[in-house]
Amino acid sequence: MAMKIRLARGGSKKRPHYAIVAADSRMPRDGRFIEKLGTYNPLLPKDSEDRVKMDLDAVKAWLDKGAKPTDRVARMLEAAGVLEKKERANPKKGAPGKAAQERAEEKAAKAAAAEEAPAEEAPAEAAAEDATE
Repeated sequence: MAMKIRLARGGSKKRPHYAIVAADSRMPRDGRFIEKLGTYNPLLPKDSEDRVKMDLDAVKAWLDKGAKPTDRVARMLEAAGVLEKKERANPKKGAPGKAAQERAEEKAAKAAAAEEAPAEEAPAEAAAEDATE
């Protein structure tokens, strides 16, 4: 039986609350599970102690039995010090999207045009002010 340590969603619409469970990987996300290992409430602030609560002894026992944590649960276990930090490489994550790149190019073009225009107008304005005085 392939075991997973994963999140099972609860709560109402737009108010999520998750249970950290050990479940057979063939069962539905919110379906049957074998043991509840903790809770996760994403609505609480990140520094709150109540955001993630886990029975670490039970989690270690399931890991020893061969259960594989999902990516999100693995990150929680890394933060708790149960698992070693894994090296992740996602070079595209920090890059802006296509539309944001286009907006940045337009903004740069406008800024370059604005820098050139006042430099050309400044002598003409100074000459106009001298003529009116």
